[in-house]
Amino acid sequence: MHERIQSLHTIFVILQTNYRYLKNTFFYITFTLLFCTISFAQEGKKIKVQSDRTIKNEERFPGATILAKVKKQVYIEHEGIEIWCDQAVHYGEDKFVRAFGNVKMKQGDTLTMTSAYAEYNGNSKFAYAREKVFLETPSNTLTTDTLFFDRLRQQAYYRSGGTVKDSSNTLTSKIGRYFMDRKQYSFNTKVKIVNPENTVDSDRLDYYTDNGHAYLYGPSTVKGEESTLYCERGFYDTKIKTGYAIKNARIDYDNRTVFGDSIFYNSAIQFASATNNIKVLDTANNSIITGHYAEVFKDKDSVFITKRALASTLQEKDSIYIHSDTLMVTGKPERRIMNGFYDVRIFKSNMSGKSDSINVDQTTGYTKMVGKPIIWSQRNQMTGDTIKIISNTETEKLDSLVVYQNAFLVQEDTLKAGYNQVKGQTLYGLFKDNEIYQVDIDKNTETIFYQRESEGELKLIGINKVLSSSIKLLLEQREIVDVYYYQNVDGTLYREIDLPENARELSGFKWRGEEQILSKKDLFRGETPPKLTKITGIPLPVEDDDFFDEETIKRLEENKSEGSRLLEQKLEDAELKETNEELDEILKPKKKTKENTKAKKKNDTTSKKELPKKVAFVDHDLNRTARQRDSITVTTLKNKKTLDSIQEKK
Repeated sequence: MHERIQSLHTIFVILQTNYRYLKNTFFYITFTLLFCTISFAQEGKKIKVQSDRTIKNEERFPGATILAKVKKQVYIEHEGIEIWCDQAVHYGEDKFVRAFGNVKMKQGDTLTMTSAYAEYNGNSKFAYAREKVFLETPSNTLTTDTLFFDRLRQQAYYRSGGTVKDSSNTLTSKIGRYFMDRKQYSFNTKVKIVNPENTVDSDRLDYYTDNGHAYLYGPSTVKGEESTLYCERGFYDTKIKTGYAIKNARIDYDNRTVFGDSIFYNSAIQFASATNNIKVLDTANNSIITGHYAEVFKDKDSVFITKRALASTLQEKDSIYIHSDTLMVTGKPERRIMNGFYDVRIFKSNMSGKSDSINVDQTTGYTKMVGKPIIWSQRNQMTGDTIKIISNTETEKLDSLVVYQNAFLVQEDTLKAGYNQVKGQTLYGLFKDNEIYQVDIDKNTETIFYQRESEGELKLIGINKVLSSSIKLLLEQREIVDVYYYQNVDGTLYREIDLPENARELSGFKWRGEEQILSKKDLFRGETPPKLTKITGIPLPVEDDDFFDEETIKRLEENKSEGSRLLEQKLEDAELKETNEELDEILKPKKKTKENTKAKKKNDTTSKKELPKKVAFVDHDLNRTARQRDSITVTTLKNKKTLDSIQEKK
């Protein structure tokens, strides 16, 4: 028992003494196994190639294998990407391939690319294609001259001009970038979208292929058959043909332009709506309408504006302004009709007015005011059930005025002692050079006039009350200078002290001078400014890192292969042609002649010292397996015996 305990103690001491050694040994074995596993995994990621012909030419392509088509194209595969081509230069150690002629590159079901020339680097996971490049995805195609494809980031990029097509649109630009994970194209410089309904032009445009959404940045236009939308930031749905624009947004029609902080557009039904700081410019009729919300129906030639709506029309070098809660303009340019609803107010340099509604026919020159209408001209006030103002459409000057039913004319006395009043059934006014000079009132007329001396202190003579069938008033500079009474005249001139205050007003009299509109600003007097709609807007684009950012360039530099032209990007058509011709020359079988046979025999008798260190061998035996062919082409031929044995196998 004692001996067994002693033995166990000895073993424990040995283990304790060698613990550090055993620990290091364990980690060494573990690290070795891990390294071998990683090395094996990396070994399994080499580029796989299949080719009818395999050639070595160390002088022209050091470290590379030349692959060529005889019956079948060269086939290359690496981690899910497949390449077919007529000829290729394969740098096995660098995992790098240059492909020539009818190149086709495929990544699963997501991407297929064809070109005349391509490069692929298995270490950097980067591809480069040039000349007649055609990229196809499940939803669109891209045609360009030069294309870069980053497999790690799943992005494609061109900068020499490209064309993208999907089911309904053709997109072109100078620079383009495709994000496969987001299904998004980002276009820059001379961007254009063309479809059967519209053409879109922009400085920068982001396009999503799955839903056809386009985001516009910088000066942009959406041009249709009958309208053009302009903005410096906007959105357009190319499938349902709707969009909206902000930042200097406007939409142009044949003779009408709509401006606004935000404009919604539907080209399918030719409808547009604008929000905040609206301006509608009508070039056909020299009119401008402003407000904070508008709707335009192109097919109906109608415009609807509300929220502080104001229309201004230039007439004979003088503008007439119409303000109401809502304004609507309808009709073709040659027959425009404007209607205003709810608290209508008008202002002109020599006239102003109010009513519940207004109708303006620009073809006939008729303006009709309905609903407690009133017109002021200096100290004159006219009211009635309906007022019609008639303008000369040729001269654009006021021609006449008619007040229907309960016509009432009031003029403040010169010294403001009272009011001159004329009342009747209908009132007719005539204008000359936009100034009223004659007023006729018919049916059951009544008048009250303050008669004063014509000179000096304008002393009051008396107050004249007259009844008659009709009256004619003559005015100069909007002041009544003469009054003519017709038929059934009955009147009395009262001294001021003989006529009580309550008898100095006709039935229905109401002076509304405090409401008179004396300036454009007065059109909005007493109104609360509207609360503007908050516009969400379109956010600025997410600024992705450059396609060739520092990290990508570093990755390309670290994995650059001897034969790569990617970083220089100077592969011209002439160089492509030269490389193709050189490959063709190398691959072309040489004709056997007597001179060649003699030269070959002479070379076979060359001493060992004269043999080169490496001999490139062209294998024309297509019956060999790929492994047999590769073993021959990569073997260093050291002596004549080896060379002869190969020739015998042929």
